[in-house]
Amino acid sequence: MHDEDRTRRTRPAAELDRLLLGGRRQYTRAQVAQLSGMPPDGFRQLWHALGFPEAAEDDAVFTDGDVAALHALADLVDAGFVVPGTEASFARALAQPLARLADWQTALLTGALARDRDGGPARPGSAPGDVPPAVDALLSLLREVQDHVWRRHLAAAAERAPAGGEERELAVGFADLVGYTTRTRGMSGAELAVMVEDFEATAAEVVARGGGRVVKTVGDGVLFTAADPAAAAEIGLSLPERWGAVDRPPLRVGLAHGRVLTRLGDVYSSVVNLASRLTTVARAGSVLVDRELAARLRQHPDYRIEPLQRRSVRGFDDLQPWLVSRCSVAEELPDPAERSG
Repeated sequence: MHDEDRTRRTRPAAELDRLLLGGRRQYTRAQVAQLSGMPPDGFRQLWHALGFPEAAEDDAVFTDGDVAALHALADLVDAGFVVPGTEASFARALAQPLARLADWQTALLTGALARDRDGGPARPGSAPGDVPPAVDALLSLLREVQDHVWRRHLAAAAERAPAGGEERELAVGFADLVGYTTRTRGMSGAELAVMVEDFEATAAEVVARGGGRVVKTVGDGVLFTAADPAAAAEIGLSLPERWGAVDRPPLRVGLAHGRVLTRLGDVYSSVVNLASRLTTVARAGSVLVDRELAARLRQHPDYRIEPLQRRSVRGFDDLQPWLVSRCSVAEELPDPAERSG
């Protein structure tokens, strides 16, 4: 281990390290593989799938918590909950959202450390090097909230889980910001952070209120799904409306409907690619759908469906986009001749 790392571990923050990691760092990668009963190459693959960098051969950076987690994963496989050979996929699906969550929560942790350093009240009987009280309270509250939110999401996912396995009929939508690179080029980091936060908050609220699910956000775009075609259309139309402002880049949406594979929190199929391609040909503020979704939306009187010129895009040589908009109140009223007849 480098001298800088040794110095860092001798500071009072080492107690925080123990609290977060389930003990002190004491094992090399060969030792943790042996203790967990996992082949060294399998452990390295799993460690990288979790998003962590390679540890030097003689670096004692692993803890009893790491060993316990590897034993738990082995138990999941042995019990048949995780298919043998898919451990790395399982690890990636688990690690990616948690890594993002941890990046955000680092600011909370830093703030708690600052509170204790600036004279927060010490606990009775505490000794130098103990975990500061504000940090301890923060971690306890985060665990409680995260566990409940995870259980709520698990319950919601169980309700919408397909009876026949991982394949199901869904509407898939992409929404992305038009001219994002040009518009954000002159922004400061703080200004960009505010815009990204506003975009993700708006997308999350609109999709959730519409009965859909945000699959993931990627920079200037969001991928979402909805089981009901009309709900997908309403989400697609509401996103540009809710987001629109003079100081914001406009939003465009592409929607497609069909059979998709839902796996490890993500969605896969040509339907996903089709929704993405529709987004690339959509004008700012517009919502384009594929033929399948257009056919389903024709059954709903609230929406107007208009065919546009066929396009050739990557992966689809003869793409037929359909423009979706809301019917006006005047269009919904019956013809006067029909009323008098």
